[in-house]
Amino acid sequence: MSVTGKCLCGEISYSIDNPPALTGVCHCKNCQRQAGSAFSTLAGVPLDELHISGEPKLYTDPDTDSGNTVKRFFCGNCGSPIYSAVQSSADMVYLKTGTLDDNTTFEPQFHVWCETKQNWVDIPDGVPAMPGNPA
Repeated sequence: MSVTGKCLCGEISYSIDNPPALTGVCHCKNCQRQAGSAFSTLAGVPLDELHISGEPKLYTDPDTDSGNTVKRFFCGNCGSPIYSAVQSSADMVYLKTGTLDDNTTFEPQFHVWCETKQNWVDIPDGVPAMPGNPA
């Protein structure tokens, strides 16, 4: 059974062949700005398992604390972030889990860039939390 999702207006939709390979939360300032929220929830998916319908727009984000350029794909109509890609893991993309049609099984396996997380955000005991980039 494939996993599906879409942007707010439905112009961009996608399916993935298998459940995500990994799940996490990024607390970096750029993800906070891009999501308009306290963090970005992510599902790592092999690029060759992602099937997109519609044409997402691309913002190339070169000004990151890690020094890695992040490609941020989003709907040009409603602005919903769809996924991100980084050069260091070229075969993987990171879906924004708020766009999943069913996100009831989402459970973060890790948190990254916790040194810039918002003070009111609590990370559950037992979930790995890294101050910066896990690389």
